[in-house]
Amino acid sequence: MTETGAQASTSTFRGPFHDWSEPRSLEAHVSALVAALSVRTIGAETVRASDALDRALVDDLHAPFDLPRFDNSQMDGFALDATSTPGSFDVGAMIPAGHTGEPVPQGMAVPIMTGAPIPPGANAVVPVEATEGYDSPFIRVDETRAGEFVRPRGSDITAGDTAFPAGTALRSAGLGVLAAFGLTEIAVRARPRVLIVTGGDEVAAPGERLRSDQVFDTNSALLSAVLRRCGAVVVEAIVVDDSVDDFRAALGERVRAVDPDLVVTSGGISAGRFEVVQQGLAPGGDLDGFTPVVGFGPVAMQPGGPQGMGVLRDEDGDSIPIVCFPGNPVSTWVSAHVLLRDALARAWHTGRPSRKVTAALVDPVTSLPTRTQLRRADLDVGLLSDGSIDSESTQLRVRAFAGTGSHLLATAARADSLIVVPPGSGELPAGTPVEVVLL
Repeated sequence: MTETGAQASTSTFRGPFHDWSEPRSLEAHVSALVAALSVRTIGAETVRASDALDRALVDDLHAPFDLPRFDNSQMDGFALDATSTPGSFDVGAMIPAGHTGEPVPQGMAVPIMTGAPIPPGANAVVPVEATEGYDSPFIRVDETRAGEFVRPRGSDITAGDTAFPAGTALRSAGLGVLAAFGLTEIAVRARPRVLIVTGGDEVAAPGERLRSDQVFDTNSALLSAVLRRCGAVVVEAIVVDDSVDDFRAALGERVRAVDPDLVVTSGGISAGRFEVVQQGLAPGGDLDGFTPVVGFGPVAMQPGGPQGMGVLRDEDGDSIPIVCFPGNPVSTWVSAHVLLRDALARAWHTGRPSRKVTAALVDPVTSLPTRTQLRRADLDVGLLSDGSIDSESTQLRVRAFAGTGSHLLATAARADSLIVVPPGSGELPAGTPVEVVLL
């Protein structure tokens, strides 16, 4: 979206960043998050190619030359002219990899190593195992077709073709392609800088002394991990108490200090008496010169129903997006995976969106009447109810874990996927195909 000028009133600017009462679908909320993120542009930086793992390309990457760069041998064997087969061939001088041999005359076969250029006069390779061996002065060869065991020039990619489109997050093989092109540096999207805010009087940071009525902060670690997977970097994580004034002061001071591209909060947005985030980001609040323009409301999902999103505007009219998640650990974790990850990929192209597959339910699952349920699960080919594998099966199956409570973090830690259970009445029987989000 295009941000309005600095003099526009908060009510004029609110746009999509207002409270809502009717539950949104997951897709509608992702779109709202994209609108919030889009008030800020993420730039580019040049990094060493060896450091570009999981980084997103700024521009299309075009092949500077053919790969392979020349016709080469796929096998250790003998290079020869296939049109002269079948027949007997004298053995010539060996061609190691990294060397170009002399032209091969009719009636001769030259020993060649894997990867060595096919010499002029040859158009096929006969594996050494199919001959009398390298020490014999001649070899007998059955009929062979031209191109046999030859890797043609440009068979992987041709000069000028697009190796990767802009926005591609490079995997390990992608770094190999950069190396194959001889690239030492590459332009990638900068990592969005994220400030995480968690807390409540009941929360202590790991390493602090824990009172009997407190728990350790787990949500900073959960969010940091997901955000790294999204191509972001967490510049700071702070824990605040249940004072609205302290929350505003701490958030405003740290935003001004670290200048994040995104603020993510966890907790304080439900229906309780001490919802410090929702109260602290209410219209008219001041956070060290930043004005919150943030809306809160329900999303039709379980866990993770309460959500918030919007921007923090400074005196110059510039904005920093802020995303607010509920505080239960699994609610925060699921929200980050199914909402924020896709929004970041769509708005800033700094990482990959979540991957989804279709799999068959191992056991029945009961739908919720009006909400999409995200069930923690494990996924495998031939998976059975007891977690074992049917080695004869070729069907991708998914098994929901028992328990849906948003506090069951240890159970969530065993999950490799989330089953998307659409709203409905009744039970989805075993064998029903369902959408599965890979974690």
